[in-house]
This record gives sequence, C-alpha cells and structure tokens, in this order.
Amino acid sequence: MLVSNTKIINSTLPTGFSFRPATMDDLKIAVELFNICSVDQMGMESFSPNEVKVEWGMPKFNLNTDMRLVFSPEGRLVGFIEVWDISQPPVHPWIWARVHPDFEGMGIGSFLMTWAEERAKQAIPRVPQGARVSIRSGAVNEHKATTQFLENWGMTFIRRFVDMEVTFNGSPPSPQLPEGITICTYAGEHDLKAVYLAMDDAFKDHWGHVEQPLEEGLEQWRHWTEEDEEFDSTLWFLAMDGDEIAGMSLCHHKAAHDLDMGWVHVLGVRRPWRKLGLGLALLHHSFTEFYRRDKSSAGLGVDASSLTGATRLYEKAGMHVARQFDDYEKELRPGEELSTQAVAG
Repeated sequence: MLVSNTKIINSTLPTGFSFRPATMDDLKIAVELFNICSVDQMGMESFSPNEVKVEWGMPKFNLNTDMRLVFSPEGRLVGFIEVWDISQPPVHPWIWARVHPDFEGMGIGSFLMTWAEERAKQAIPRVPQGARVSIRSGAVNEHKATTQFLENWGMTFIRRFVDMEVTFNGSPPSPQLPEGITICTYAGEHDLKAVYLAMDDAFKDHWGHVEQPLEEGLEQWRHWTEEDEEFDSTLWFLAMDGDEIAGMSLCHHKAAHDLDMGWVHVLGVRRPWRKLGLGLALLHHSFTEFYRRDKSSAGLGVDASSLTGATRLYEKAGMHVARQFDDYEKELRPGEELSTQAVAG
C-alpha cells in the first residue's frame, strides 16, 4: 500500500510528478497498478477490471472528488488513493491506497494520505453531533512497511480480518438443514428488499456494523446486482423458514485471485436461527454447488475476532487461514461510537 521509512510526513510530491482526480478512462491502468502491488504484497494478482468498474460506479461515489492519482514524470501511474464515505452516517471514512513498489520511499504515500485525511474530514458535518468519527485503513499483515507507515501516521491497530480457504478432496459433505428449513435461490428484484433486510439483521451484532437508511442500503445492493456483469443469482442461497429468511450464503463463481475457487461473499444467520447448525449447512450447500461447477476450492473473508464465532464455524467446515489483513484507525472527532463493538444482549 504505502511505504515510509521515517516519521517525517511529506506533503509535497517529488519534482516532475503530477496529481489529479480519476476518470473511468483510468480503469485499465489502475487495475494494472493494483495487481502489481498485490503481487508484491501477497504474491498474486487479486483485482479484475469488472470488479473495480462496479466499485467505481457505486451510487454517491464520485471519482472526481473521492479519488486521486499520482503520475511519474514519464506519465506512469505510480500512486492511487480513494476515500469512501458513502455510508450514512459516514462515521468511519475508509481510505484505500497503493504506491507502485518501484516508487516507494519517495514521499508519495505521505502526500496521498495528507490529501485523503483532509478529504475525509468533509464527512464530519454529515455525522450526528456527539458521535465519534475516525478514518480507517488497512494493510496486508505481512507487509510491515505498510503497517509501519499507518502507525507513523498516527493510526492505531483495531482489528484483524482473514481470508479462509478449503480445498475439496472429493465431494463436500451434504448439508444437514435444521428441521423446517429449506434452501432456495435469489429470485431477482422481487427478493432484493427481503434479502437486504435479512442480511442487515444478521449482521447487527457484528463488530463495526452501523445502521443506515433502508433506501441507501438498497440502492447500493441494487447497483451490485445490476451492474456486475458476472453476478449469478443462482449462487445466492437463501435459507427459508416458511416465508422468512433465516440465513443466507451469497456467493460468486470465482475468487478474485483464483478462477478455480468459488467465493462466499456473505454468510449470515439471523439470531433466532443460530446454534442450530444452519451456518454450517449453508456452507456445505455452497461448497457442494461449487464442486458441482468443477471448482477445486472455496474461500471467504471474515473478522478474525468475530463476535458471533464465525471463524470456529469455518474451521469446523475444514477451512484454514490463508491471509491476514490488519485494520487501523485515527480519530478525527471524539464522541459516542455508533458502530457495534460487542455482541448485542
């Protein structure tokens, strides 16, 4: 991501380097930079043009105001940063950045973060008075230059997230559904609101959850389902108890870094249906479908300190930790923390 070998913060670019907002025309060179950095940090490419295009087109995300690019004197893209504050209320603007490994240590990261922090402060007036506001960012756990940079910037480690994976050695176990539960697939726009509400309910007691207006959340979900050219509704599995959604496993046919791996984007079980084995059954159902589609493995991302014990569930399903990511934050305004910090009662 960003590299700095010193605590001196540089707010200017090296001579001859330029700085400007992004446009959709920058998509190709941006994805190339992201993958160069991904190979450097994790040993693999992990970004696709489709994924980034969908993300850049998110409602209320503005390339002109929320993103900046840095170019070398030769016109090569060498630095990138974006600020995400589209959630309502935007209590934790997210900063995501990359600097080309050949241009680390030149102050580009510090310059970008200076811009991003000032940009993130624009979210404060949109947060209720008395509520705490902090910027957040993350790093690959093993890329110590980035974690050191964030700490030098005054950011504090707050949470670890992991990618977990499983390789299929033969057909996965058959799902053992609790009595009265059936599984169906997403039926399109007709199901969108019900799925969103069920997902939001399932994640209310997950660390970091922030309540937002229904229409805001629905607009974002609708964007993903309509604009992602690789979206496959037959991989959105809903666990039904009569007419109610008890849980869901919302999957994608491939992982960003591995075409032969199926990916579970969202796995959630609502509180009244927990501790019945439904989460494991949904996982096994998803794995079975991946295997039927000739996938060799499956993966997902999860909070390593999940308040609902998700990591234990995934280990029970045979998954192991493949990568670790650390989140950091820097407080912009003290106050009441609006995001979930502990298990609801």
